Amino acid sequence: MRARDYARQSIRDEAEAVMGLIPLLDDSFDEAVDLIYNCKGKIIVTGVGKSGHIGAKIAATFSSTGTPSFFINPLDVFHGDLGVMSHEDVVLAISKSGQTDELLRFIPMVLHMQIPIIGMSGNPESLLAKYSTCHLNVAVEKEACPMNLAPTSSTMAQLAMGDALAIALIEKRNFQPRDFAQFHPGGELGKRLLTTAQDVMRTEDMPILPPEMHLGEAIILVSKGKLGLGVAEVDHKIVGLITDGDIRRAMEKWQAEFFDRTVSDIMTRAPKTVRPDTRITDIQRIMNKYKIHSVLVTDEQSHLLGVVDHYSCMI
Repeated sequence: MRARDYARQSIRDEAEAVMGLIPLLDDSFDEAVDLIYNCKGKIIVTGVGKSGHIGAKIAATFSSTGTPSFFINPLDVFHGDLGVMSHEDVVLAISKSGQTDELLRFIPMVLHMQIPIIGMSGNPESLLAKYSTCHLNVAVEKEACPMNLAPTSSTMAQLAMGDALAIALIEKRNFQPRDFAQFHPGGELGKRLLTTAQDVMRTEDMPILPPEMHLGEAIILVSKGKLGLGVAEVDHKIVGLITDGDIRRAMEKWQAEFFDRTVSDIMTRAPKTVRPDTRITDIQRIMNKYKIHSVLVTDEQSHLLGVVDHYSCMI
């Protein structure tokens, strides 16, 4: 067999292990979601070895989707880390066998503090399952490892179950993209969701035109503005908008009479406007809906503050 054939078999085995979790979902899963949703403190995820690595990822996913969580190694509990726990917390304990000695020695401390335990293991008859408030069964028939030794399918099942919990909580909390962005301010998504019009709008050298200006003069100002548009104002209030497209169409329509026409003859009298705190994602939706390339940023008195164009939104 070629290396890629082994890879295909590994992926197939792990995919089957994940799909095998679906019939194992029962009332315990609903109970686990309710415990986490109603938790007044933190979700403390714990596990040893490979299960610990999976637990750290699950804790990170929880935290980024609105469930305050962190991972703790059960070995560290014996050296002072127990102090971070309170009776308002919930523990998610992960073990392939449910019989991991280091984890089981941690459980009595949790029970003494009357903290609910969500157990996750591949053995519903294990000691972990016995002492858990509710138990999530992540049993797999075999590992993807050809010797059936290295945790592969079993860790994939743990990860999938953790993601399933996170997704269920996202739905239960009605967690929205703007909420996600607050936990990811440094990423591209965070930037786009948190950036507003006032952060990117052009404010200098605005091409302001009086409605009575002849189009021959307007062309010059629109060109100098380098925004592809001109804003018609009366008494510092917006009354219309012309674009370079409007100008080209007017040239084709009126030809020799073009220079006798004024801004008011071709301007859009109700241009799309937004407030300074409008998010970039909302501005993009407006542009896509109305097939426009720019919006005007105004205050409550319809005074022009700036312009946001298509390129400004490409952050």
